Order: sequence, then C-alpha cells, then structure tokens
Amino acid sequence: MSDTPLHNRDVEQDVRELGALLGDVIRDQSTDDAFDSVETARRAAIDYRRGDADSRAALESEVTEMSASLESEVARAFTTYFELINLAEERERVRAIRQGNEAGTVADSIAAAVDALDEADADAETVRGVLDDVLIEPTFTAHPTEARRKTVKAKLRSVAGHLRTLDEGRLTSDEEAALERALDAEVTSLWQTPQLRERAPEVTDEALNVQWYLENTLFDVVGEVYDELESELGEAYDDLSVPKLFEFRSWAGSDRDGNPYVTPETTAKTLERQRSVVLSKYRTALKRLSGVLSQDATRLDLGEEVRERLEVHADALPAAAEEAETRYPNEPYRQLLKLMRERVDRVGSVRPGGYDDHGALLADLEVIADDLRRNGAETVAAEHVDPLARQVSTFGFSLASLDLRDHQANHTQAVTEALAREGIDYEALDEQDRVELLTDAILEADPVVDVGDRTGLSDTAAKVLELFDSTAEWQREYGVDAIDTYCISMCEEPSHVLEVLFLADQAGVADLPGHCGLDVVPLLETEYALSGARRIMGTLFENEAYAAAVEARNGTQEIMLGYSDSNKENGYLAAQWSLHRNQKRLAAICEDYDIDLRLFHGRGGSISRGGGPMNDALLALPQETVTGQVKFTEQGEAIAEKYANPDIAERNLEQMLNAQLRARYRAVESDEDPVPEAWHEAMETAADAARAEYRDLLETEGFVSYFEQATPITVIEDLNLGSRPASRSEERSVEDLRAIPWVFSWTQARCIIPGWYSLATGLEAYLAEGGDIEMLREMYNGWPFFRTMIDNAGMSLARTDLEIAAGYADLADEELRDRIFPRLTDEHDRARDLVLQITGDDGLLHREWLEENLARRNPYVDPLNYLQMKLLGRDDHTEMEARTLRLTVKGIAAGMKNTG
Repeated sequence: MSDTPLHNRDVEQDVRELGALLGDVIRDQSTDDAFDSVETARRAAIDYRRGDADSRAALESEVTEMSASLESEVARAFTTYFELINLAEERERVRAIRQGNEAGTVADSIAAAVDALDEADADAETVRGVLDDVLIEPTFTAHPTEARRKTVKAKLRSVAGHLRTLDEGRLTSDEEAALERALDAEVTSLWQTPQLRERAPEVTDEALNVQWYLENTLFDVVGEVYDELESELGEAYDDLSVPKLFEFRSWAGSDRDGNPYVTPETTAKTLERQRSVVLSKYRTALKRLSGVLSQDATRLDLGEEVRERLEVHADALPAAAEEAETRYPNEPYRQLLKLMRERVDRVGSVRPGGYDDHGALLADLEVIADDLRRNGAETVAAEHVDPLARQVSTFGFSLASLDLRDHQANHTQAVTEALAREGIDYEALDEQDRVELLTDAILEADPVVDVGDRTGLSDTAAKVLELFDSTAEWQREYGVDAIDTYCISMCEEPSHVLEVLFLADQAGVADLPGHCGLDVVPLLETEYALSGARRIMGTLFENEAYAAAVEARNGTQEIMLGYSDSNKENGYLAAQWSLHRNQKRLAAICEDYDIDLRLFHGRGGSISRGGGPMNDALLALPQETVTGQVKFTEQGEAIAEKYANPDIAERNLEQMLNAQLRARYRAVESDEDPVPEAWHEAMETAADAARAEYRDLLETEGFVSYFEQATPITVIEDLNLGSRPASRSEERSVEDLRAIPWVFSWTQARCIIPGWYSLATGLEAYLAEGGDIEMLREMYNGWPFFRTMIDNAGMSLARTDLEIAAGYADLADEELRDRIFPRLTDEHDRARDLVLQITGDDGLLHREWLEENLARRNPYVDPLNYLQMKLLGRDDHTEMEARTLRLTVKGIAAGMKNTG
C-alpha cells in the first residue's frame, strides 16, 4: 500500500469552497439585497436547526417580506447550492470507495463475495454453477423523475470533473489556480443558465438520456467489474472462467403505457441510434487494438483458427482482404482486425459482408485472444482483447435491449376489434372462452387476422396492431435480442397474456412450436392480480400454446412485480408483505410446473416505490426466488446518482454482483425457507391491519382535496419532468394518479407517508393479538426482509419533518386539516417509537454518513419549503411567481435528493 495520500481534499472543504464560490457569483451576478436575503434565510434556518433559536420565526419573517424578484433569486440560489453540494457529496463517495479499495475494507465487494464462497467451502464446480446461473439486468426507464435539464446536468458534470482533478491530481500552484478559475467560470455559467425546461422532454430526449449513461459510463466500467471478479476467483479457484453476468435493458423509447408520444417511429429511431453508437464504440476499440497487436508472423506460431478466420473474411470481403494484406504484410492479427472493422462497418448497411450478429464478432475476438495466449502473450490478451470481448458479450449490437410495454386494456381492445372484422364477438366471451379461442388461433397454421390491415379500427386498436407489425420488422433488421420482451401493465387474467402472444403470432414474431421472439411478461401490481397469481400463471402453464412459447424461450418465465402501484394501493407495510409473499407464491408455482422464474422488480427511486440500497434488496428476496437471474428498473434521478460517475457506477455493479452471488449460493445450498412460520403469521396480522388503516385514510371524505391543498401536486403536474402525462385520465383520484407524482408531492411537503403510513397500526395489531416486541426484534435481527423493511421505513421517517409538514397542512381547509393532519402525525410518532424499539438504536439512521448528509442539507431545504408554502398559499400567480414556485420544487428535490 502506498504512503502517498490518494486525495488532496475532503467533503467539508468542497462544501465550504463551493458555497463561498456561489456566494461570490450571486454578489457579482445579482444584487446585494438578493445576497443578503439568502444569507439571512440561511443563518436563520441553521440557528433553529442547531438549537440557537427557539423557533423559525426569523426564517418565516424573512421569507414573508421577500419581493417577487427576491423570491426568484433566493429559490435559484438554494437550488444551485444543492446541485453543487450534491457533487461534493458524490466526490466524498468516490473518496470512500477508493480509500476502501486501497485498504481492502470495502463492504459488499467482489472480493468479499469470493471470500464468502471460499470460507463456506464451496468447491469449484458449485461456484461454476452459481456463475452460470447469475444474470443481472438493470433496466433503465424514462419515468419522469429527473428534475434537472440536460444542459444543467452537462455543466454539473464539468464541475465534477474539476473537483476530481483538484482532489486527485498532483498540481502545481499555477495549475491549481487555473482549475479554480475554470470552476468559477462554470459556476457563473450555471447561475446564468435557465433551470426550468420551457417544454416537456420528448421521448427522444429520454432515450438519449439513458443512452448517455450506457455509452459514457457503463460501457467502460462493466469490464472493470469482470476483471476484478476474474482476479479474485483466480486466487481462490483454479480454471474458473467467468460467463456473461450483466445485461442492460431500457424502456426509453419503447414504453407505451400511458404515453401517447411513444410511436413506432421513436422506437425505430432508438434502435438505430443505439446500434450506431455501439458499433462506433467497437470500431474505435478495434482500431486501437490494431495499434497493439502488431506481432510479426515470422515470430508467431500462428494457429489454424486465425488462418481460417482470415480466409472466411477474405471470401466475404476480397477487396478489403487485399488491402489489409498490402497494408499489414506479415502482421496477421492486424489483417484480421482490419477485416473485422470492415464487417462491423457493414452491419445494417446495404453493402453485404457485415456481421450477422454480435456472436460472430465475439467469436473472432476469442480466436485472437486464444492465439495470443498460445504464443505466450497472456498479458496482452488479458489487458487488451478480453475487455473488448466482455463489452461485445454485454452490449451486443444493440447497446441495451428494449422492452416493449403497454396497458392490457389496449391489447384487449385491439383483439376485440380485429376479431370483430372476422365475425368473432370476442367482447361477449367469458374468460374461459377467450382463453380457448386465443389458444386455438395461436396454434392454427395460418393467421386469423391481418395486423397490417388497420382500416376501420379505432386509433387505440390500430396503434397496437401497428406495434406488433413493426416489431416483426425490427427483429428482422436488428435481431431478436434487440427488442425481445413485452410487458403487460395491469395484467389480471390469463387472457391478457394470451392476447399479446396471439398478436405476436399473427405478426410472425412467434411461430409455435419452436420460435417465440418475445418474453411475454405479466406485470402483477394490483392486489387482485397478486392474490390470483396461481390462477393466472397456472392457467398459462397448462395452456398448450403458452407452454410452447415458454419452452421456446428456454423454459424461463419472466414476471414483473409493480412496487409503485402496489404501495399506492395498499400502503407501505402491506405492499411490502404482499410483494414478498407473492414472490414466494410465484416461485412455488413455477417450481410446480418445472419453469425457471426470472423476477422483474419494478422498483422506483424512493423507499415507498421499492428503492433503497440495491444489495440489501437483493439479499432480502425470498430464498426460493433467487434463481440467479434478476431484473429491476432504474429510474429518474436514481440513474444519475448511481451511474453518472464511473467509480460509483462500478461500485453499484459490484454490490449487485456481490449480493447475487451470495444469494444464489445460499439458495443452491439450501432450498428450505429458514424463516419461522410464526414470523410469517406476525406479518400477515400486521399487513391486514395496515392495509385496512391505509385504505381508510385514502377513502376518508375530503382526503383527495387535502392532498391537493397540502402538497404541490398541481405544480408538479406542470413541471415538464417527462414526456408522459402525470395522470392516466382527466379524473382526480389517488387511484388514477401515477405513483411518481404521488410520492413526489408528499416528499416535497416533508410528510413522506408513502414510506411509513400504517406501519405503526400494523405492528400494533400484531402486538395486540398476543405478539411481543421481543419477537419483532428477533425478526429484525434474523430476517433480511423484515430488517430491510424496517430500516427503509426508518429512513423515510427520518426524512419526514412534521413541523414543516404542519405548515403545508395549514394551506388546506381548516376542517380538512384538523381531521387529517393529526392522524398523520399520530401514525408517524407511533411508527418512530416502534422502529426504535425494534432496532434498539437511539436514532432512525444506521449510517453515519447519512446522518451527516441530512444535517448538512436540512437547514438549506427549509427556506425553500417556506418559500414554496408562501407561493402555494396564493390563489393567483404572476409569471415570475409561477416560475419561482416551479423552481422551489426542483430545489427541494435536489435538497432531498429524491423526487418520486
């Protein structure tokens, strides 16, 4: 270990200097009054939080007396402050990672996972089986929770780059001064840049956003994770090769559920753009590799496989082969690489000779790597060829495979109308008859309907048929792997799944038995669907047509679980238990039918929507569901937080891999559920009572009105966060509202009820029926699911500030406030007390850095909350006030580091 310090700075210095720099910029770019107002509000908030003031009267007074122009400047100042401080905290995370790696003390690392396997006496064959089972599929969505403009994000990444150089570089005084000037210029430019979008982002913008992280971060760091795993395994086990462990997927540009702006044209553009990006990356890498592999043929024992590849490529591309031989005489690797580049260039081109698929490119790279090793150049193969092979294996020719998604009602309508043209009254059939009809139609040799003929159909039906028709074209053009999953929102019946398979069959995407180009994925998100899982999946697995489709997809059934809507429907505790219990049920159903299960976890960024530390979540899954394959959504601001910085992105991937390797080994070694039945019974009792209390709150007369009056939901709906509407229809109800704005609104108002409401009622119901707190402590210490649920609730409770929430409650009608807000505070206080009793801790947060984070942020969020409340209290807003109000939403989101 080197004695040279890895870093030149710490988080306190970064925060202090960035804050001072912003203050200087405000002085220069705004007015003395604006600077003084920001400072007064800041100091008043800090004084109260530190206990140096008895109330927030000074803060309230300062905010109350602000003019409209001062309100705007103050909102901008605190919003910009949080954007900069977030970068300082990101840098601190990188420091912790690098220092931990250097000292060998990083928890949840790949080294720790391999050590755990070794200490458990796992033999090489068992570890090989675990590796073969594991496939981790992060799936990036375009859900509208990213509050920052792309331009703002670009400037912030520039600031982050300057901070890194100052922190990690060995700089002269002049170099450091130049960097500080560049930092000053970037912060000035950031201050002068509009924070608010003038238009909603288009679907293309969202797809480009996802593509950025894949192209600029993940494409490179995934190889580092593989390298580390291979190195650690090599020390503990002999002759263990590492298979493909990661696959990245995306919904951006292909998720149609509730988004009328996702069209076949946007999906086609996304597919083409992603292919173009990844092929360009390969061309660059192959060119760079050509500069390395300049070995002289006279000094090589060239293998027959290399000669064969040269001959094959020369037959396909004779002119290019002649040019390669002329340019690189006696340099066979360079000749082969030149031909490989030419074949990559021709993928998707009208010119013949391009690679048919990425497997062929991968095979060529493996031939080169093997030949290098045979010639004693192991380090050259490991350093230069293997990383590219890993990238090709992971990203293919599509960069990220696209998932299609739409609402089941749209499929039903399309099938109904298409069959009506053939004289079949599908709408009049009951569920059993629908299943029989669809099965017979799928198994017929000839199509029953023409998906290419959309005359006379409604707009909805025509769009659905066009989508399936287009999917067949996309798979021919880009390969089946580029777009091979179809997710059905609000799936509640077997016929909802068979309708999608029927349409795929009619379009030629499926040709059973033998070929099915789609994984048809039911999204189970309502209590009716989850409790009816055996009815739905059992019917499908026993169905001749669907069984053939599953067999054609390697005997694997993917099932998606909707965390967001489940929480919104049932409340935190009941939703968590329902999802956990039903995962076990789905595993049992699949085992009964000898089907391999792949669970797709529809997680959001917030705790209530399934968020929280990913490694904890993976280890808390029911043991019988850990098949090795796991898929989960990555959404909104969580994508930027996890994947914008390469060091943090690599850390996230290694934590996922650590958890999945350990969990899969545990499942392989023991297929028995180690959780006592009494613990299950305790959760059943608690969940029933929690759900009843939560539903009673939502169904309380006037609750929706209270929600509208005591949160900024009406502002959030107009924020231009994403291309998708905030509600599914024009109706105003909790059920109709999308889960993201629901959580976003409560988070802004500092009353995060989606993360804890009815937890206390549920646990108290268990205690009232003869349970005891000691068993809850045992559950916490011995059951990862329960521990994760309690810890995550603790985070939501800690982030809730009832004093500020009371100010938002005062915006509601007095009668509504007096009926509803005390109910929320009472549940919060009881939940807090119970969490502390169960954990045995003095505080709600178990991570010191998180406590420091909240302590650093809270005083700066408070002025934005008071300013937002002031503006929400007005019936009418000038254009400037409306913009300021929207800016407070963005500022609080940056300060809370969370939207929906």
